[in-house]
Amino acid sequence: MDNETLQAWVEQVSRDSFGRPFLHQATFNRRLRSTGGRYFMRSHDIEINPKQLETFGREETEKIIKHELCHYHLHLTKRGYRHQDADFQRLLAEVGGSRYCSALPGQTKRVQPYRYKLVCRSCGMEYLRKRKVNPAKYACGKCRGKLFIKMLDFVLEP
Repeated sequence: MDNETLQAWVEQVSRDSFGRPFLHQATFNRRLRSTGGRYFMRSHDIEINPKQLETFGREETEKIIKHELCHYHLHLTKRGYRHQDADFQRLLAEVGGSRYCSALPGQTKRVQPYRYKLVCRSCGMEYLRKRKVNPAKYACGKCRGKLFIKMLDFVLEP
């Protein structure tokens, strides 16, 4: 499927499900990884992940299109267009859009390994951290002793 076909499909879904026209651009974006689609508030354009269409078919992709069109129509009518807004949740349920897209195969959540260890000088209590922190700002939660940082030679998985 190409971008012109997607554009016609989005326009048709907008007319059929929302009763309003879609007047902006809808395109495929292969670089999307963790999402099925996205709506741009400044340009009002919509991007769809073509891998969702290839993997899960037209029905799931149409639910993603409805999700993005909910953002689109609510934003243009100056109503609650964010995920947590009641207007968005109500409209999404009415049109049958999906709240979340299905995870693509091979797309696992990236786990950040622990790289740093804070060690208490008094009692030896250890705290694992993914990011480097300033130990002078913190104290041991067990004995209130001073901490020092030790970078791990190996990577610990959480």
